[in-house]
Amino acid sequence: MAAPTLAVWKFASCDGCQLSLLDCEDELLTVAGAVRIAHFLEASSAVERGPYDVSLVEGSVTTPADLARIHHIREQSGVLVTIGACATAGGIQALRNGADVDEFRRTVYAHPEYVATLADSTPIAAHVPVDYELRGCPISRSQLLELLGALLAGRRPRLPAYSVCFECKLRGTTCVLVADRTPCLGPVTQAGCGAICPAYGRGCYGCFGPTAGADTGTLTRVLRAGGLTGADIARLYRTFNVAAPAFTAAAVAAESEAGGAADREGDGDDSPQ
Repeated sequence: MAAPTLAVWKFASCDGCQLSLLDCEDELLTVAGAVRIAHFLEASSAVERGPYDVSLVEGSVTTPADLARIHHIREQSGVLVTIGACATAGGIQALRNGADVDEFRRTVYAHPEYVATLADSTPIAAHVPVDYELRGCPISRSQLLELLGALLAGRRPRLPAYSVCFECKLRGTTCVLVADRTPCLGPVTQAGCGAICPAYGRGCYGCFGPTAGADTGTLTRVLRAGGLTGADIARLYRTFNVAAPAFTAAAVAAESEAGGAADREGDGDDSPQ
């Protein structure tokens, strides 16, 4: 039987998740021996026409051309896997969502009329069906190898559905949120990184996006009790997965509560003594 074909595609991104595949080093030789890499411009100029058995897609949809291209890739792919925060949640470039993109374009480019862009940076799943998602900024090398191995073996990949807090416990890491009141998104962030940041005394930045059913309301109350303002909390949620629905809602709620508190304080200041 012919080896299955693998294609790797780039949309709006930094290429970091594609580099995670190249960083597999010795394992990559095994992968390359088990599949035929038909399209991977980061690694080779050789390009084969589709269809492809598996496509890995990095990056978010940000231009009209992206829209057309992702539909074509979906049509040509048996299995489509999105890799990284940009492809799964719009990426850090989704910070522009809801802002005046035309103003950004005029500020950055000498000839903005030549630049075609969409108002929002959106994940691949907003436009076409996606079979699997690999979260992270960048993705986990071990998760990538697990997924490719599972697809080659004809089984479902074993990907974590629990939070970073579980990984902290497995490493024996003291909870930085409880012990040091360090702002940390670990309780509401999907595992996958091995809890690297807490292991070095830093809070989780939410690189792998929200867990299913993330209890951001409780975490927000804990962060507020630790001295963070609503604006501080909103900024904490607005990083790599700013457009993930759970983090978006948490940021908006934190800002709304902050505004309400400010209004109440203002009313108190204006009242007669």
